[in-house]
Amino acid sequence: MPFARITIVRETLADDPSGKKAAVSSKVAAAIAEVAGLPEREVSIVFDEVDARNWYLGSTDVEALRFRS
Repeated sequence: MPFARITIVRETLADDPSGKKAAVSSKVAAAIAEVAGLPEREVSIVFDEVDARNWYLGSTDVEALRFRS
């Protein structure tokens, strides 16, 4: 049984967490199922949400980078 863990900045999903997770998991499950030759129902997907202030690119957190943009 394939397992995919998706780590994402929480604020990316803020306006529709359930809908966006459903859309992403549907596409990821379909891709894995197609390549592995398995039904999608056998693909497990877990989302780990991280606050933007706790996700860094180099020495700067994503929250600060977004504020600068």
